[in-house]
Amino acid sequence: MPEMVAPAARKFLLNSRTDWIFAKYSPFFVSLASGDLDTDSFVLYISQDLHFLQSFSHAYELAEECADDDEDKDAIRKLRKRVKGHLNNYHALVREWGFELPAEITPSMATLKYTDFLLATASGKVEAEKVPCKIVTPFERVKLAAYTLSAMAPFMRLRSFICKEIQSLLDPDDNKCIYRKWIDNYCSDSFEASTVQIEEVLDRLSISLTSEELEVLEKLYLQAMKLKVDFFCTQPIVQQTIVPLSRVKTIADSHITIFCDFDMTCTTVDSAAILAELVILTAPKADVNGSETKLARMSSADLRSTWGVLSAQYVEEHDQCIESIMPRETAKGFDYEGLYKALEQLAEFERRANARVVQSGVLKGINLEDTKKAGQQLVFQDGCKGFFQKIVRDENLKTDLHVLSYAWCGDLIRSAFSSGNLNAVQVHSNELVYNETVTTGDIKMIVECPTEKLQTFSSVLAKQSKNARQHLTIYIGGSLGDLLCLLKADIGIVIGSSPSLRRLGIQFGISFVPLFSGVVKKQKELVEGTSHPWNRVPGVLYTVSSWSEIHAFILGL
Repeated sequence: MPEMVAPAARKFLLNSRTDWIFAKYSPFFVSLASGDLDTDSFVLYISQDLHFLQSFSHAYELAEECADDDEDKDAIRKLRKRVKGHLNNYHALVREWGFELPAEITPSMATLKYTDFLLATASGKVEAEKVPCKIVTPFERVKLAAYTLSAMAPFMRLRSFICKEIQSLLDPDDNKCIYRKWIDNYCSDSFEASTVQIEEVLDRLSISLTSEELEVLEKLYLQAMKLKVDFFCTQPIVQQTIVPLSRVKTIADSHITIFCDFDMTCTTVDSAAILAELVILTAPKADVNGSETKLARMSSADLRSTWGVLSAQYVEEHDQCIESIMPRETAKGFDYEGLYKALEQLAEFERRANARVVQSGVLKGINLEDTKKAGQQLVFQDGCKGFFQKIVRDENLKTDLHVLSYAWCGDLIRSAFSSGNLNAVQVHSNELVYNETVTTGDIKMIVECPTEKLQTFSSVLAKQSKNARQHLTIYIGGSLGDLLCLLKADIGIVIGSSPSLRRLGIQFGISFVPLFSGVVKKQKELVEGTSHPWNRVPGVLYTVSSWSEIHAFILGL
């Protein structure tokens, strides 16, 4: 996110990131970035700019009238003059970009939704307010000016943000992209200056607002962002596109199998920490007869101490193991065999660590019902559950969902997903051993290390290959234990920022490619017809910063 964004606007922009990521992965921007956007589709898009500029000019005029500070009035006046200048030179500017607008331009439904919302806000018809805004006192007029700019700022920041991402992917020496001038226009210093200026004025106008009015301000910003994102995502595109992945014809007819890790990939905390806290909290608990539980247990203090020792030893030995398997020199090419052998050593470490946990007895005495309740309260990463829920609800998608995890307790994972009506998710993990409904302290080891994850991954696919002709596999993970599966999937997506995963991967010749740039490259290949759009490239993994990116890429808005 740009560093110059003013504080209030920065907060609103961060809270709207789920929406603007969808705009970036829209068929319109992906095709534009690849340079293959049909010119008729582009002309149709830029023709709508005229209506946006006209509504902006009028909204600025109304906002200037409401502002009471001379500095703010002057800043808004300058912004309006820039818009009027663009309006007066609009056709010449478009011709400079290499296009000609049609004689008659009709605003699209998505355009009207935004412009009607903007002008209604600027006129005092603010739906987010409990009481309609009355333009009577000077303060109420200032408030309305703030509301108006809040409905305008995301429009400018969104285009600036996405165009700068696209510009970074263009070869500076390649002048073949016919959209370069348009992209450069929204990456220019002058456009950035206008974007920063509206955000700074918005920030100043918001200083005197109450907490309730600031909530309204943010709602208007988020609504404006959503309307603009909807506009980009509904732009009519002539050619076939690579996004959303589930709607690409060659892929929509296939069976999509999505695998993902659990701890710290789906969740915000490690499930081992949840089990540790659960076992410590329930340690003093007696049964209904007032006697001790069926299995002898340590005291709460002893349990906490033992967990601390086990955790510290795990971290220390894990770091030592990583250092021992790290090659001294970076591989000249992708070295899968070398990586596999290195991760076999990691497997031995994981087995030893798990054996220590079992021998310590710290997992004794956990009640199954308590485990399920803890699972239902697990906090997921933003957007994770929503992504899986949309897949499950879509009856047209031929998709299987699998979780592959080192976690000790499959019941915890299944309970976590059941709380989101996601019983369709198939869980492959280790399992705690029970004596009736109370754990014995033993663990049934099923998926204990990277190689066993890969075996489970391959076993699932082997069963499915008998029932379907075409498959597409996606693996989502963020730890070292996911590397082998990530590399075997058609699309391996790394979420998070595990230093050890990246460091080891780079040493063995793995390339980590930001997903958006990978999508743009695949769009070019799709148009050129050089290969199947998602044929697996050995040693290439795609990186994302959030589940919103994964959702936008696979499912779209």
